[in-house]
Amino acid sequence: MEMTRPLPAAARSDGRLIAWLTIVLLLAAANFYGNATESPPKNAVFQWSTVANQGTFIVILLAVMLAIAGLTDTRGMFALYRPRSWPRAIGLGAALIVAVYVILYAESPLLDPGKDQGLTPSGWDAGHAPQFIANFLLIACFVPIVEELTFRGLGFTLLVRYGEWPAIVAVGLLFALVHGIPAALPAFTFFGAGLAYIRSRTASVIPGMLVHGTFNALALIASVTITS
Repeated sequence: MEMTRPLPAAARSDGRLIAWLTIVLLLAAANFYGNATESPPKNAVFQWSTVANQGTFIVILLAVMLAIAGLTDTRGMFALYRPRSWPRAIGLGAALIVAVYVILYAESPLLDPGKDQGLTPSGWDAGHAPQFIANFLLIACFVPIVEELTFRGLGFTLLVRYGEWPAIVAVGLLFALVHGIPAALPAFTFFGAGLAYIRSRTASVIPGMLVHGTFNALALIASVTITS
């Protein structure tokens, strides 16, 4: 896999890498602890509190990532470039979504990541439609943008100096760990690594945002339209 753009000078900073890893591992530890000690909220996407809490969190996370990346070459640190090839990006993204859903279907007797996180409801609740729409926009649009900037943007940029495949695997695993769901580690690691692979092949974080957002949107739509 060839790199089409030189790494920003700041990407070789050990301090930035340590800071990024520290934040990611602290989030992972907090989420593992929280998921082990508390039951996931029921129908969180029908609550305004989810919008407030998750919205506040992603704003803070984005601010922290911007602080770590610095202002010298923000675009380069986050790989905010036009993809090298949109057809390749679309093809890889579609293949990844299909592959992840196949894995989730195979694991479905044991695992439902959305319900484990409390983010996918058990059906439609017309009385809370405004809350659902707000949470849908948050989970399908804003969360993927910030998570991709965090992992496939800044994280991949800081790790790729150790090799593209080590960076792909590491970003995938750390992305899974941050969700704090032991049973979901295989599927989330595959998804996170797949997004990192797309980032490496397109030299851009943008396709991953679209793929990630599409995946989240499909999960939310299915949860309120398909009854088991």
